[in-house]
Amino acid sequence: MSRLRVLATASRPPGEPPPPLPGFPASEFNPLVAAVAERCLAAHYGEPGEPRRTGLLLASAGGDRATALAIDTGAERRRMPPLLFFQSNPNAVLGHVAARWGLTGPVVAISPAEAAAPGEVPPDALESAALLLADGDADQVLVIAAEPAEQSGSDAEEGGHATAVLVTA
Repeated sequence: MSRLRVLATASRPPGEPPPPLPGFPASEFNPLVAAVAERCLAAHYGEPGEPRRTGLLLASAGGDRATALAIDTGAERRRMPPLLFFQSNPNAVLGHVAARWGLTGPVVAISPAEAAAPGEVPPDALESAALLLADGDADQVLVIAAEPAEQSGSDAEEGGHATAVLVTA
């Protein structure tokens, strides 16, 4: 496998809440993913503009558990809020980022064996990015590792964290 060259990186450490993201009301997970993607893409491209052959890859061992819980709760009441159905797809936030930035590459979500530590991207995600680049469908891949807030005891909560790395072959 060829080495990847890093074009830009960005992180949102635990305890730094992301700004709200319209259309994603049930949890901070999707706003977290969008915020770190925005930081990383802005660091390399500056502003959204012309279409770019950039793929998106989301790696999360935990996924968006808050939305899953909200969907379960809604199903118990037999009425599913429409935005929760939209949010139930882990690629929905990636579609939002792709539309905003004009990214035309593949969109993939994976669940690595272990959660990434704050500031890191799991090796599985980088290997998957290298495969996407080798396929020739993208010139760059934005790899995002995001983990939701974890319950640490009865009332305490540690914030979720995310890291994004824009790579090329």
